[in-house]
Amino acid sequence: MAGRVRRVAIGFLKTCGLLGNLYLFICSLDILSSAFQLLGSKVTGDIFKDNLVLANPVAGLVIGVLVTILVQSSSTSSSIVVSMVASKLLTVHASVPIIMGVNVGTSVTSTLVSMAQSGDRDEFRRAFGGSALHGIFNWLTVLVLLPLESAAAVLERLSALALSATSLQSGAQAPDILKVLTEPLTHLIIQLDKDLLASSVTGNATNSSLIKQWCGTRSQMANGSSTCGASGCRHKNSTATEDKLPCHHLFMGTTLTDMAVGFILLAASLLVLCTCLVLIVKLLNSVLQGRIAQAVRTIINADFPFPFGWLSGYLAILVAAGLTFVAQSSSVFTAAIVPLMGVGVISMERAYPLFLGANVGTTTTALLAALASPSDMLLSAIQVALIHLFFNLAGILLWYVVPALRLPIPMSKRFGDLTARYRWVAVAYLLLSFLLLPLAAFGLSLAGSTALAAVAGPLVGLLLLIVLVNVLQRHRPAWLPRWLRSWAWLPRWLHSLQPWDHLITRCCPCRACCTPHSDTKEAHCYENPEVLASQHL
Repeated sequence: MAGRVRRVAIGFLKTCGLLGNLYLFICSLDILSSAFQLLGSKVTGDIFKDNLVLANPVAGLVIGVLVTILVQSSSTSSSIVVSMVASKLLTVHASVPIIMGVNVGTSVTSTLVSMAQSGDRDEFRRAFGGSALHGIFNWLTVLVLLPLESAAAVLERLSALALSATSLQSGAQAPDILKVLTEPLTHLIIQLDKDLLASSVTGNATNSSLIKQWCGTRSQMANGSSTCGASGCRHKNSTATEDKLPCHHLFMGTTLTDMAVGFILLAASLLVLCTCLVLIVKLLNSVLQGRIAQAVRTIINADFPFPFGWLSGYLAILVAAGLTFVAQSSSVFTAAIVPLMGVGVISMERAYPLFLGANVGTTTTALLAALASPSDMLLSAIQVALIHLFFNLAGILLWYVVPALRLPIPMSKRFGDLTARYRWVAVAYLLLSFLLLPLAAFGLSLAGSTALAAVAGPLVGLLLLIVLVNVLQRHRPAWLPRWLRSWAWLPRWLHSLQPWDHLITRCCPCRACCTPHSDTKEAHCYENPEVLASQHL
């Protein structure tokens, strides 16, 4: 009897610890978003002010990616685009590539979260492969739809057609359920003026700080009456004095600059985020053992009986869309999935529709928020939100409906195996996909479309040729000339990561980027010819 009570008490404490760390994890994501907004608010405004650059589709895509990374919120980036379109500073046609970039940039959060599980190679393989799954899906969708949109404006025309078939009126503000739980803690640390970031883009901003100092006013009336509402107070036959009510948070009245506060919040939020994530993973590993772990995996990854098994994935998309709508953040939802993938609770095949549902769920939030826009901004706001929705639905049609075209799953699995053996590849992927390559494309777009096509055209053609040759080497080697059936004729550093790994591990000041020894668990994965083939150029 005493043993059973002890087990129940330990289980209850673990559950409370898991929920508490999950709450702090979500709050740290909110603080991280505020830190990036403080660090990148001025840069964001300067980027959006050059309308000639935004007319270039590639530049618009890159700007959407970079701005979403800077503010760590696809909702904030989308609201900036809506404000610019409604203010006639940006056309709907030019906003489409930016919306695509916003969708790509939001996947960086789950990638950063997966880095916290790099201590265990097996967990890191699953977690980073799962985070890459989200990014690969977004990039593949962009590679198909961006040229199509530039040539035929498919998403713009489809959204305009859907908009013309409806009769819309301004509605209520979108619900903010998760904020109700997190704001009591996060508002004690920092509060930001959300309207100032959007107004800096439209040219109506002052040089004031983004840190909120005043949270309301208190009117004192004499000889009359007043009526106060959301837009202010109207006074009848009276004189009034208004006292500003100061906000109550940690940086109220600080003399530090926005950038200094941003760096402080960035360091603190990353420390709390990583600590909570490590504790969540440890608690999950201790709770999900034996029969419990097997039962949870079976329930989450289960399919409907034949012949309705194909409906399971679509149900997962709907569930993920609903949960994202409740959480009001796709970043929070996808960041919560990645640790569960790392400990093996959610499989790659089940996580794929969950990521797709999160993409759809965040667009429904934008649609409801657009309905709360003023009447003069309503149509533009709705059309931008519809473009975001149709982009994600088109991605599902391209890469999920037909099982043979679910290319992100095998690509992510191979990428996870590769990063588990060479951990520095994860950092290289993060820097190349979300920073260096977007910045290079943005710099070339500033030089004009001709320069961009002259540089990017041959590189893309060479990449497609390499992919085609690799596929033929694996499946139809007889179709290739004898010298092309392997890459052995190239220098080793061009067809293998081993020389690069040797160089990087020698320069690495610690053992964090060293290649794990072959005696660690699941070393047999890297003796598999298919895994070895995935490391070739």
